[in-house]
Amino acid sequence: MASSIRVRAIANGETTDVQTLIQHPMDSGFVSDDKGEFIPAHFIQELIFEYDGRKVFVADWGTAVAKDPYVKFSFKGGNKGGELKVSWIDNKGATDTATVKIQ
Repeated sequence: MASSIRVRAIANGETTDVQTLIQHPMDSGFVSDDKGEFIPAHFIQELIFEYDGRKVFVADWGTAVAKDPYVKFSFKGGNKGGELKVSWIDNKGATDTATVKIQ
């Protein structure tokens, strides 16, 4: 199975710029289908970015995040060739993890 996470990390002086796109339905539980029945809530609860064993970004999400979320941020540190790990867990217990080398 292919990863749901696409991530790019680029060292830029003293900081590392990160862009991430995650494929996930992010269903709120408040939208109905064609039959008028509510689609059960299905959303990412926690998103974690780690560099060199330390968390550099953590997001605790709920139902208000749109489908296929895009995240962009920068953090101090990160060397070219170093590894950035991205992982998430959703409200149904599904998870995904991706690791990318910093360019």
